[in-house]
Amino acid sequence: RKKCLLCNNLLMIVAASIMGCSKIAQSFEMILIGRFMCGISAGLCAPLHHQYIGEISPRKLRGFANSTSSFFWSLGKAIGQISGQRELLGRQSLWPMLMASCGLPALVQLVTLPFFPESPPYLLMHKGDQEGCKKAIRQLWGEGHHQAEIDDIMKEKATMKSTKILSVLELMKEPAFRWQLYMIVILTATVQLCGINAV
Repeated sequence: RKKCLLCNNLLMIVAASIMGCSKIAQSFEMILIGRFMCGISAGLCAPLHHQYIGEISPRKLRGFANSTSSFFWSLGKAIGQISGQRELLGRQSLWPMLMASCGLPALVQLVTLPFFPESPPYLLMHKGDQEGCKKAIRQLWGEGHHQAEIDDIMKEKATMKSTKILSVLELMKEPAFRWQLYMIVILTATVQLCGINAV
């Protein structure tokens, strides 16, 4: 999870650099390429953030931690709209800086994320590193007795072994999941109508 987030930040920084240099190069194609890369990076960031933050949070704070992403998405949109005003970065001479500003949060995360450990469930379930998992838990949650959390991760690992992993095509063909898929598609498609952008 952590390596994916770091690579994703590099992609966002490259996209921001391309868009920031578009005026100097006098190339609108660079804006299109940069926005496309920015969209891919944002699309990757959403599930990666949820997964990583959910896995490194203690169970009692997991719901709160996962809800922070929605807050920061909205905050980012608001900051973008405010900084895009003509009085700030929306002027003709400064719009390349506005386009490139998406690289700033990515740069902050790229610098700070290496100091965070890999997620404990990933270390235990996928790497089989029990000592690394315990070390990561102590670093994230402090000293204390965390055996209950490790036992929960082990139970989840045992459950995953007995569960068949479906491909995307198999998932779409599976009748048992059809209504859940319909609901996800409808919710995702209509999220723009809920007023979050206005808020």
